[in-house]
Amino acid sequence: MKLKADFVTHVTGEQQIMVSVSNNGFHGLVRSNKTATNIIDLLKKETTKEQIVQEMCKKYDAPEAVIAGDVDKVLENLRSIGALDE
Repeated sequence: MKLKADFVTHVTGEQQIMVSVSNNGFHGLVRSNKTATNIIDLLKKETTKEQIVQEMCKKYDAPEAVIAGDVDKVLENLRSIGALDE
């Protein structure tokens, strides 16, 4: 899976902002916290959920199950706006 090319990101301060630059049905702005920003950055190249969870486990001191749940939430939000190529 990968972030669709028509979604672009920009980091401003502690937040990442993502917008669609095409007419894909999503009209809005997505603001991400640091955790979601890290997940979205990993999605800028082809990856799997398992690889994302592994990378997040290296960054955060939390149980893998908690991290996997957070990754699931971010992925579901990205799916809901059509931001993922799967």
